[in-house]
Amino acid sequence: MMKKSLSKKLALLLAGAMAVGMFAGCGSDNTEDTSGDTANATDNEDSGDAESSGGGYTDYSGGFDETVTIQIPVYDRAFEGWDVTDNYYTKWVQSEFGDKYNVNVEYVAIGRTTEVQDYMQMIAAGTAPDIIMHYDMPQAVNYYNEGAMQNLDYDELAYYAPDFYEATKDAINTYGTLDGENAFLFAGRNAIYYNYVTLIRQDWLDQVNMEMPTTLDELEEVAKAWKDAGLGTIGDQLIDSSFTYFYGYLTDDQLSNEEELAQYLDLNVAPFTWEPTKEYLQRRNQEYNDGILDPEFYLNSTSDTDWKADFVAGNVGTYSFYISANTDVISALLANNPDAKLSVLPTTVTATGKGPYYEYPPYGMIMGINSKTSDEERAAVYMYLNWLIQPENLMKMQYGEEGKTYNLDENGVAVPVTGYTGEEALSQNSNKDYYCLVQEMGVDYGSEELNYQANLRTLAPEGYEYLVEESYNYNKETEADGIVTPVFTATVESSSEYATDLAAMWKEFYVDCITCAPDEFEAMYEEYCQEYLDGGYQEILDEKAELYADGQYISGN
Repeated sequence: MMKKSLSKKLALLLAGAMAVGMFAGCGSDNTEDTSGDTANATDNEDSGDAESSGGGYTDYSGGFDETVTIQIPVYDRAFEGWDVTDNYYTKWVQSEFGDKYNVNVEYVAIGRTTEVQDYMQMIAAGTAPDIIMHYDMPQAVNYYNEGAMQNLDYDELAYYAPDFYEATKDAINTYGTLDGENAFLFAGRNAIYYNYVTLIRQDWLDQVNMEMPTTLDELEEVAKAWKDAGLGTIGDQLIDSSFTYFYGYLTDDQLSNEEELAQYLDLNVAPFTWEPTKEYLQRRNQEYNDGILDPEFYLNSTSDTDWKADFVAGNVGTYSFYISANTDVISALLANNPDAKLSVLPTTVTATGKGPYYEYPPYGMIMGINSKTSDEERAAVYMYLNWLIQPENLMKMQYGEEGKTYNLDENGVAVPVTGYTGEEALSQNSNKDYYCLVQEMGVDYGSEELNYQANLRTLAPEGYEYLVEESYNYNKETEADGIVTPVFTATVESSSEYATDLAAMWKEFYVDCITCAPDEFEAMYEEYCQEYLDGGYQEILDEKAELYADGQYISGN
């Protein structure tokens, strides 16, 4: 009974998609309710050869006449013992979806920390997968500008993926168009923020007899006490993408100035010349020279595992990451430091003592279709997205096999089975890299409380539920402080032209400014600002100002 109850709850999420088969925009003469099935298909396996619909779209509900191969990207996070392209779940997709429709589903590994480099190399070589994806709009625009993505027909998407389209059409209709062309698809997003945590060594706090810091000033005082006690430093890593480092330095005046935010907020290009960046760098410079910041933070650049290694070795007392129930960071720390105790750092540990943060836009993964993808391959990709978003398939991909990897509680909420090591075991981030194409955080149980209970079990390692609870409570305190980056509806051509060069400048300049002597900072920063502006940043600022004045943007808030 609980399983039926859960299925009913999940089905309600797509209830609005139940009449999609009757869309006039699909161009199909078929008015039968075909929700929950792929490509306006029925379950009749003897439906015969593919036929063209009234709108010109070919009906592949009986499968493709000849095998179609689609390549689906999946992030490779280097989990030990996990093959991202060949495992129980990739085989399940092939048997349940691929074999039914005569589609060969190949997964293509994309390095999570080398994502842009990997994609650009494959795009140049003509070997990129059929879906080209990114979490941030500026980089997705760069891929589009490279000619890597084809323009889309959203009526075709609605025909082959009616449930996926219905679930994501608001984002598609609002954000999918670039320069007047249909460019992007989007995963849904059930945004949560308490899954990103900064762990702090509670035992170190106890050892120096200090309370949990609630501001950056207090954290720096804690770090000085750690230094005096011979413990360790504040952890950090090289910032080379997703530029949100300055949010805790924004003033109320800056936060209320929409035009200024439109010019400077950019996940793809660091606002090096903006005053909040100067304040951030100067503060980090002081921490570095006071000996309370990891002196080799800039070497933690190739992957997340570098900072993690420093933390588990006991060299640093803080570590920021996306927590999950099967993370190994805590067990690795305890193996080296059996007496270690952990807490979560409050979200108010900023320069201003407030909690401004990067608020996600109302969509998840941004996706385009490879310009080299054929019509049949594109249809198969859409069919795959529609299959994956079905409640029972999304449930399986996120939680695995009931009775093995999870059980249901009295509310129909999945409870993961800890320590399961069979072939159905999920990846360390609970298979998110597979289902993120349709939903950012997986199953929505229909209420914040039920979602929280489900996420608590998914995110918290056994015995460490309190870490997620702490993070949840901290985030509730600052949830009104989110900032959504404005999205330009026209290409910022100068950004595409100069982003790569500016990224290289940023890494050099910001490391130099943090590691220089304090009395050298002002002159160095001013010199680098001029070089950064001359290197293309001034053109980016000017172009954004023009687009803003023309109204070619979507306001963040």
